[in-house]
Amino acid sequence: MTAAGAEQGTPPGRDATPVLALREVSRSFAGRPAVRPLSLDVPRERTTVLLGESGSGKSTLLRLMAGLIAPDSGEILLEGTPVTVESGPALRRRMGFALQSGGLFPHLTAADNVTLLARALRRPAEWRQRRLEELSSVVRLAPDVLSRWPGELSGGQRQRVSLMRALFLRPSVVLLDEPLGALDPVTRGELQQELLRVFRELGSTVVLVTHDLEEAALLGDQVALLREGSLIQMGPMEELAARPADPWVSRFLAGWRGGAHP
Repeated sequence: MTAAGAEQGTPPGRDATPVLALREVSRSFAGRPAVRPLSLDVPRERTTVLLGESGSGKSTLLRLMAGLIAPDSGEILLEGTPVTVESGPALRRRMGFALQSGGLFPHLTAADNVTLLARALRRPAEWRQRRLEELSSVVRLAPDVLSRWPGELSGGQRQRVSLMRALFLRPSVVLLDEPLGALDPVTRGELQQELLRVFRELGSTVVLVTHDLEEAALLGDQVALLREGSLIQMGPMEELAARPADPWVSRFLAGWRGGAHP
């Protein structure tokens, strides 16, 4: 199933070409559809949220975008270049990742985790240091924290380090899979506001997976609402709530304080 996205204007000076474009993409596992044929565009300098219940296909869709798995049908383009399992390793240098656990290597300091890929690509030490200082300021992480081991960091600090790593090489798109899901409610609320500020300050293009309605509404410029692998409706959260595509959308969004309650 393919759901048309909401009509959204492109601000003057912004490239209207999508960073990621999915065309009739599908994927099954052991004969069970995880993602049914769908199409969507990820616009530049905006946050696209993949929202839905557990098992709706959100994380599978993100893995398809990253080229970690191949679609059974359809095509995925990163700035016009096909994303495949073969091209994925090279293209992932143009993508940033942050996962729910943070995904930090315990045997590396925070700074070494952040700069790992840049060092592998032989980026100059002076450039790496400037980028470290820039991003630690952006995410509001004290410089001394970067010399600590992941086990010495709080959950919020680990997520900030993970975000720095995802942003370090100035990627075309940042892919976030439930990045705040493991945090306590207070820390999660604080970091949601931090993510919003960082994305706007840096002009990042982001795809974020969540099942949290408030998080989707806060961070998402557009929300792709998924159910059982199908894209049911797409647009700003307020539009989904005001003009639901079907009764299921109304029921799903009823728990959102800004949504339409039955």
